[in-house]
Amino acid sequence: MRTDKNWEGMRRLGGLRRFALAITILNILGHTVLGFEQSWAQPLVAMATAYSLEIAFELIDAWANRRPLKFVGGVRNFIDFLLSAHISALAVSMLLYANDRLWVVAFGAAVAISSKLLFRVPSGSGSRHFFNPSNFGITITLLLFSWVGIAPPYMFTENLGAAGDWILPALIVVSGTILNWRFTRKLPLIAAWLSSFALQAIIRGLICDTPISAALGPMTGMAFILFTFYMVTDPATSPSDYKGQILFGAAVATAYAALVLMHVVFGLFFGLTLICAIRGLGIYALQAMAARREHETATVDTGVAAVSEV
Repeated sequence: MRTDKNWEGMRRLGGLRRFALAITILNILGHTVLGFEQSWAQPLVAMATAYSLEIAFELIDAWANRRPLKFVGGVRNFIDFLLSAHISALAVSMLLYANDRLWVVAFGAAVAISSKLLFRVPSGSGSRHFFNPSNFGITITLLLFSWVGIAPPYMFTENLGAAGDWILPALIVVSGTILNWRFTRKLPLIAAWLSSFALQAIIRGLICDTPISAALGPMTGMAFILFTFYMVTDPATSPSDYKGQILFGAAVATAYAALVLMHVVFGLFFGLTLICAIRGLGIYALQAMAARREHETATVDTGVAAVSEV
């Protein structure tokens, strides 16, 4: 019998499969048609790093907890197990620009996968990660290596001409909307993020004498579109309830505005990492308070029972 939990897992897996397919197609087209400036070696190195660490961490965790391995049970199950690592690896290699330094891409992918093991909060009877892996890997790489940047936005449509400048973004918007509507159910988050981003741009324009068109300019870029539909909406690290989604999207836009006002570059990635960190700490604090209340209640009940026996 299919339960709500099983249905949620099937929907999430369906979303992961389609996200992985979409980012794979984009990378193949990018290196063959669109004009990606990174070498083919960079996504290959990122995937090798991410796959190796994902499997290694699973082997260690399964051994430590004496449970079956998640990737056994056939080729399809093995592929499904690596979907998350695949998406993170391609996102890191696609968005980071480190010239010909392959170790930087490997480092970013390693940080992305490791963050899922290192930064976790209690969830039910287990725990879950709260940082968006690929965004966290990009953030740490940018912070540690000042000479590493983000891939130039023009490379996504460099070889397509004037028509391609409109067609490719439109295809990504349509496909991303469908994926987030049917599988991640994150359209409220996307709406809140876009409206809040536009609002902060207008406010900055009015208060800081910044041209509003310039403040709104990032919304027209491919990096912003990919960030909107494939990164900020990560199902595992963003709220599932509608109210939480709206607050999360607005918070990321607010963090971006604050970073821009402080003249911090790469505000999209840093802002998302900051909000994920705050959300993770909040979840941990709420879980700790709930556990403390439960312990106090149990202590009181034990005392009452002891008095009754006397």
